Amino acid sequence: MPTLDLPLLFTTRIIRMFCYGFLSVVLVLYLSEAGLTEQQAGLLFTFTLAGDAVISLYLTTHADGFGRKKTLIIGALLMLGAGVVFLLTDNLIILLLAAIIGVISPSGNEIGPFLSVEQAGLSQLLPDKLRTKIFAWYNLAGSFSTAIGALTGGWLAQLLQLSGWTAFDSYRYILTGYAVGGFLIAILFLQVSPAIEVKREANSVKKVLGLHKSRKVVFKLSSLFALDAFAGGLIVQSMIAYWFHIRFGVDAGILGSIFFGANILAGISSLLAVKLADKFGLINTMVFTHIPSNILLILVPLMPTLPLAIGTLLLRFSISQMDVPTRQSYTMAVVAPDERSAAAGVTGIARSVGASLSPALTGIFFSMPNLLSVPFFLCGGLKIVYDLLLWREFSQVKPPEEV
Repeated sequence: MPTLDLPLLFTTRIIRMFCYGFLSVVLVLYLSEAGLTEQQAGLLFTFTLAGDAVISLYLTTHADGFGRKKTLIIGALLMLGAGVVFLLTDNLIILLLAAIIGVISPSGNEIGPFLSVEQAGLSQLLPDKLRTKIFAWYNLAGSFSTAIGALTGGWLAQLLQLSGWTAFDSYRYILTGYAVGGFLIAILFLQVSPAIEVKREANSVKKVLGLHKSRKVVFKLSSLFALDAFAGGLIVQSMIAYWFHIRFGVDAGILGSIFFGANILAGISSLLAVKLADKFGLINTMVFTHIPSNILLILVPLMPTLPLAIGTLLLRFSISQMDVPTRQSYTMAVVAPDERSAAAGVTGIARSVGASLSPALTGIFFSMPNLLSVPFFLCGGLKIVYDLLLWREFSQVKPPEEV
């Protein structure tokens, strides 16, 4: 294995997730300063995620044939382009077009073709027994980076405002950093070696969306992941930040600190998942850590004070990501090597489609003070339904390392 590929893929993940966290805390605040209403911001996020679903579906299902490295470079350029457009205009139509075509994260979470293709590349480099462990560290690196990005973005905006900048200009400065991040990862992806590419074999197997023998399993997983993502899209990080701002009057710096702590805890939880998965299996770990985290999410808006609301949210984040490396590892384990980019892409796009449908609904709820907390209840409840369905359908479908 070329020694540079693994650190390169980790480095691009770290920079990208820093940028996502850096922007997510102030993105809704920026759009509000630019004159967009809550409903328009929700609509913009819906188009952002819907555009990502369409473009990333095409890129990831063709990545194994077109080239994983080339696909990653294209994704980085789309991230750069979206950041530049959001920086240069507050025209809703142009922003919608940039949201559809480009890569910009309203949630602080992964978006674009990166995760799917990097997962496939890492799986190409790693033996089965190391896959979940490396995926956990990969997610830990991303969570820590998102946390530092959120902390930096929130406090930088506040310090700029204390120095005399307008809120609008301080948020634009954050957008500049996001665009620079897209440029940096494009440069780094140019250094990745051909070792991440799938070994091509001459065959006449008919593929649908890059899938052949694993198609049924992937489509079933995708439908469940879409439900989970629809629920998660009701409460993306930018929306939680806005909820704290409206409910308790929390400013940008404190919001950045909250999500710094939240993402640090989320990253640590992904590491803890490795030991649980070794003992109880990937599916059991996914389900039986996810249910308590969603109960805690439902409890957040029921807390009467800011410290209790923050404490409950942080407790939720401390176990919320245990299902992520296990879910990613499980998907890579139950498909053939030449289906990995496509499988990660199709399941990832299913998540994007599910998530794209819900922010607009949250925007409507947020515009009505009496319904401000409803998205928390819907999100937690639907995620619990997803957990139960996943366990029923896949508890007996074992990855190679558990057979």
